[in-house]
Amino acid sequence: MKVNSPLQVYKFLPQTNCAECGEATCMAFASHLIDRSKKVEDCPPILKEGFKKKYLELVTLLAPEIREITIGTGERAKRIGGDDILYRHQLTFFDPTALAYDVWDTMPENELVERVNKIQNFRKFYVGKFLNVDMIAIRCVSGDALKFAATVRKVSEITKLPLVLCSFDPAVLKAGLEVVKDKNPLIYAANEKNWSEVSELALNYKVPVVLFSSDLDKLKSLALTFGEMGIKDIVLDPGTYPQGKQLKETFERFIKLRRSGIKEGQKDIAYPIMAVPLNAWLVYKDTVTASYWETVLASIFTVRYGDIMILHSLEPYAMLPEVHIRDTIYTDPRTPVKVAPGVNEVGSPTKDSPVIVTTNFALTYYTVESDLSSNKINCYLAAVDTDGIGVEAAVAGGQLTAAKIKDTFQKANFEFKDKTSHSTVILPGLAARLQGDVEDVTGLRVMIGPPDSGRIPGWMEKNWPPKPK
Repeated sequence: MKVNSPLQVYKFLPQTNCAECGEATCMAFASHLIDRSKKVEDCPPILKEGFKKKYLELVTLLAPEIREITIGTGERAKRIGGDDILYRHQLTFFDPTALAYDVWDTMPENELVERVNKIQNFRKFYVGKFLNVDMIAIRCVSGDALKFAATVRKVSEITKLPLVLCSFDPAVLKAGLEVVKDKNPLIYAANEKNWSEVSELALNYKVPVVLFSSDLDKLKSLALTFGEMGIKDIVLDPGTYPQGKQLKETFERFIKLRRSGIKEGQKDIAYPIMAVPLNAWLVYKDTVTASYWETVLASIFTVRYGDIMILHSLEPYAMLPEVHIRDTIYTDPRTPVKVAPGVNEVGSPTKDSPVIVTTNFALTYYTVESDLSSNKINCYLAAVDTDGIGVEAAVAGGQLTAAKIKDTFQKANFEFKDKTSHSTVILPGLAARLQGDVEDVTGLRVMIGPPDSGRIPGWMEKNWPPKPK
């Protein structure tokens, strides 16, 4: 993206404020183009003949520096690449790293089915959403094209996840492609020995392809060759080495590739990058050690420009850190993570149940909600709109006030006389200084809970129900 402010984009828009895009003004629409929440094509006037030149210029200016490619089809298709920046604080990273977990063609069918289901059914609830994995990488271990094709067929029958077909043998890749040619798999990989045959596969089947070389000059040469042949959906694998000096060199290659694509404008290598943390299993024989180092590698290259990864371990202690760090890195730093304000039920509250106040900062809210539900505390939980700021900071900054607490209950049509038998509200310990103000503004009885929601069960045993005045 060669523009980074709404004002720069605005110059190319019709500037009529017609609202056909769904926004009140062209400037508002320009802001959405910058953060990619809308497309240029969402503006009908700019598609007219009179704006054709500006339309084409704007599309070019908004195109990401790193090519964005799509793997798979349908609702589970996965986009990778599409970056414009080297550091998250400059804007945000848009397309989260794709995590592909492997199966192989020598697995017994029952184990294959079990592993595929374990991969596609994995999900972890975290801060209001489920974290999932994205793809299945099918490795050819047998060297048998027919056996590989049979495995690809079986996997494709079980899952709708995008597939990565892994072999350096073009005949094996072709056999797999014949089975899933309509599902847009990623083929892995072309190198300096097989590039001619693999390029034909990429062209004939119109699928994205990985280019592999740990020599950046050779990798660039491959990318140039494929680009000149008209192959644009390319992923670069500069090699992933899991230990010692080679790990340091791997890290440096990733940085060089991404800097070349973004800072130096070398479009011939401005493609998504693949990391293969699975290679830790080639070095470490102990399963726990291999899983540990695989997760370390995944974490390193999630932070440093890995757009897609192939992994092996399905142990929770390996997968959970991988999906969590990805979620953290790809959370937009410009936007507080927050939930909708309001009053929500936890469990099955009755008139004797407590009413607890917190903020709408998602991490705070879901931590409190989890502590309450896991301890089977039936209650009402009020999320006050603090612009996604936590309790202590919101009290200090004036985002959490007595007036806002009252407003939260009013907007939710929550009448204490109808909903409760006690007309009591519990504030978090870190908001104790608001007690008097809340009592004055709402007319409610105010109790001060613990500063940490993990202590609520113990606090409830000692303080609930409230003693009569």
